[in-house]
Amino acid sequence: MSPSTISLHDKQFTPYLPATQILGAVRTIATRLNQDYAGQRPLFLVVLNGSFMFAADLMKEMTIECEVTFIRVASYQGTTSSGEVKEIMGLQEEIAGRHLIIVEDIVDTGHTMQELLQQLQAKQPASLEVATLFTKPECLQHELALRYIGLELPNEFIVGYGLDYDGLGRNYPDVYKVL
Repeated sequence: MSPSTISLHDKQFTPYLPATQILGAVRTIATRLNQDYAGQRPLFLVVLNGSFMFAADLMKEMTIECEVTFIRVASYQGTTSSGEVKEIMGLQEEIAGRHLIIVEDIVDTGHTMQELLQQLQAKQPASLEVATLFTKPECLQHELALRYIGLELPNEFIVGYGLDYDGLGRNYPDVYKVL
């Protein structure tokens, strides 16, 4: 049973999305990816740190041959996007001619994703798609082609299921929103 509220740093959070709903969204994305990439061997590029839970659950549902690698980028400070993308850990695999799927926890402003897509497109993959568990359409500041979306959310600051508030809250299986 989930706590009725959680405290992280100076903020209180209340339950928002149960783990069962989140896992349903993950399975829906996986089903589409398994269909769309049947007979191919895509490379899943997992954006750390927030996407680790989503990626783990997504990979458990993949029935196609695929590979997984990781990249770490940062654009958040506290509860808002800084708008500045900093690549911390780079991609080691050769991606030219490969089918690449970026696995992201959440796309809100789109700053990070826009920059990441531009950097990766320059490396000439055969195809480049985004699988995001959450998106906040009213926050988007870039026109992005997000093909695989788990859930569209209003502009609420959320934690849990890999998402954090200054490093805390990633460990909860449910998602919580700030009070």
